[in-house]
Amino acid sequence: QVQLVESGGGLVQAGGSLTLSCAASGRTFSSYAMGWFRQAPGKEREFVAAINWSGSSTVYADSVKGRFTISRDNAKNTLYLRMSSLNAEDTADYYCASRGGRYSSGSRSRADYPYWGQGTQVTVSS
Repeated sequence: QVQLVESGGGLVQAGGSLTLSCAASGRTFSSYAMGWFRQAPGKEREFVAAINWSGSSTVYADSVKGRFTISRDNAKNTLYLRMSSLNAEDTADYYCASRGGRYSSGSRSRADYPYWGQGTQVTVSS
C-alpha cells in the first residue's frame, strides 16, 4: 500500500521561506515521478511542481517558477518542496502525489497521480 506523508507546513511571514517534505513508502520510490499540488480555501486543487523519477527533470506552475524548488532524495524515499519569497496567495493545503507508471516524467495533471498524501497546511501572513 502506497503511503505519502507530508510535513513541514506552518505559519510564515510574507517574504519568508519554508520547506515541505513528503515521506513515501509502499513501493519503489525511485521508479515514479512525483508532484506537489495545493488547494486554497474555496478553490480547486492546482498544480505546483513535478519531478521525474530520477530527479533530472522538473516542471513548475508559472505562479511559483523561480520561487519554489522541487527535489527528491531517492535514497531517503523523500520528496521536497523548497518555497521562498512566500506571499499570501501561497496560503493553501499542500499535497504530494505519486504518479502511476514507472519511469515517467512529471505531470501537471491531477489525473496522472493515483496516490495522494493527506496534506500539510501553509499559511502566509502579510
